[in-house]
Amino acid sequence: MTTITAAGLTAAHIKEAARFIEAQTEQRPEIGLIMGSGLGVLGDHLKDAVTIQYHDIPHFPISTVEGHAGELLIGELSGKSVLLMRGRFHMYEGYGPELTAFPVRVMKELGVKTLLVTNAAGGVNMDYEAGNLMLISDHINLTGKNPLIGPNDDSLGVRFPDMSEAYSKRLRTITRDIARQQGFTLREGVYAGLLGPTYETPAEIKMLRVIGADAVGMSTVAEVIAARHSGIEVVGISCISNMAAGILDQPLSHAEVMETTERVKSQFLGLVTALISAI
Repeated sequence: MTTITAAGLTAAHIKEAARFIEAQTEQRPEIGLIMGSGLGVLGDHLKDAVTIQYHDIPHFPISTVEGHAGELLIGELSGKSVLLMRGRFHMYEGYGPELTAFPVRVMKELGVKTLLVTNAAGGVNMDYEAGNLMLISDHINLTGKNPLIGPNDDSLGVRFPDMSEAYSKRLRTITRDIARQQGFTLREGVYAGLLGPTYETPAEIKMLRVIGADAVGMSTVAEVIAARHSGIEVVGISCISNMAAGILDQPLSHAEVMETTERVKSQFLGLVTALISAI
């Protein structure tokens, strides 16, 4: 019997998307990268890259957010073959969590073993500043949604996957060492994923701080859950693009997010390229 997820996607859909991508390139990437708002600049540094538009890939959704180019690149970075998503999908765009995480399923089918997720996030920890990079140690899923809801396909992963190490301790150690060698302070903390698309209220930020969040955003958690369900090792980096609501006496805007990610792109590129080399 074919197991159908809540989004109507099956293992056959995953295979169809993967076979289409494989037909576009002879490279077989083992590292996947998902770039958040304003962070897709990393794609410009791939060698011999093949670019595939999301709308051409069977069953792929379309990215509609500014700063998300909506294209998949496969090429070489730091001597490794990588698959890079320049832009991701969000549940606030109207996509269910299963479809948001669908590209991760396709990565697994393509042979990806390691996933680097990045995002632009609001700083909840009062010690943070806009422009800091934060290594994600764990996350809190406050979206009220999960990509594994519905019948489980045992060929994709177990019914009840362990999430005690959602973000690899091994890869976090490597990332901290690289930041130390490069001479900058890398924050490390807990990412809270909310549904969006509104920014949080000051009262909600106070709540997040009480329950242990250091940064907040509207992505990442569904992708990481699907990755761990698939047996993919994960490392995550947040760019603290602004301080969250109520911390500074100013309104929040997506323009500020884009401005901050542009300002820190050199440091971000240096960290990620060295990390890819070390994986």
